[in-house]
Amino acid sequence: MIPVTTVRDAVFELCRRTGMTTVFGNPGSTELRMLRDWPAHFRYVLGLQESVAVGMAAGHALGTGRAALVSLHSAGGVGHSLGAVFNAYRDRVPVVIVAGQQSRSLLPLHPFLGADEPAEFPRPYVKWSRQPERAEDVPAALAEAHRVAMTHPRGPVFLSVPEDDWDAPCDLVAPRTVHGGFTADPAALAELAARLDGSARPALVVGPG
Repeated sequence: MIPVTTVRDAVFELCRRTGMTTVFGNPGSTELRMLRDWPAHFRYVLGLQESVAVGMAAGHALGTGRAALVSLHSAGGVGHSLGAVFNAYRDRVPVVIVAGQQSRSLLPLHPFLGADEPAEFPRPYVKWSRQPERAEDVPAALAEAHRVAMTHPRGPVFLSVPEDDWDAPCDLVAPRTVHGGFTADPAALAELAARLDGSARPALVVGPG
């Protein structure tokens, strides 16, 4: 782990390292803390409606071969997007959806703009869906979301982030390497061989999980 920073800074650093520097969205109030002081090397593409934003992101992912990032508003915005999310799921397109959520302190009161069970909302048409229990877990959850989206069969994933999480302290998280080939990749095998060669007590964990 690297020195302490904020969730927002850690998320943008992870996005930069994974190539998700073009963000598609239709923002609302619960995304404002993420959007302030927008990084100069990132591009925000505004959609007129949430399904349009997801559709543009899916096209971008297909064109670049990388996962595309979508920022949606809380429950209502996610609901508007679900037709396009369904299409991305059926077409196996890696779209990383980050949705806003009301502040954690308000969630027990069932606020009007909040999602009561955000991780359940887009299922079953996402490969993976979470709202982390703690603010400091958001960057690691995004790293896992990206890994799952890019692992074959690829598809959309969903991460709900309460609005007050963005300013919380956390550690930077490195993205996980995804080897997506259907056959043994020579570069990946060479890297694995080098690690095994340099290990004193190697262990292999193999299985469908």
